[in-house]
Amino acid sequence: MKGLVIAQVTIIPTGTANPSLSRYVAACFAVLKEAKDISYELTAMGTIIQGPMERVLELIQKMHEVPFTQGSQRVITIISIDDRRDKAITIESKVQAVHNLVGKTNSG
Repeated sequence: MKGLVIAQVTIIPTGTANPSLSRYVAACFAVLKEAKDISYELTAMGTIIQGPMERVLELIQKMHEVPFTQGSQRVITIISIDDRRDKAITIESKVQAVHNLVGKTNSG
């Protein structure tokens, strides 16, 4: 069963004049905000994207290009993809599965 994938992406511009990268993160995140056909979640260390594989990879490629348009000469992009085909998954269902297990463990 081919469906939605969940990907985590971290885009790291290097050789920037300032050690703060939040302006680059914001510009990359704006690419996702324009995409109405996917789900996403910004975290402190990366961004989680949910959608069809082709669309997710297309958006990651666009995000990867953003720091170059802002003067970065080198960009490192790290991608992890969860492509589960035996059942449908969502960002929320993965988090809830862990919460359910933690709740069972704590209740004895």
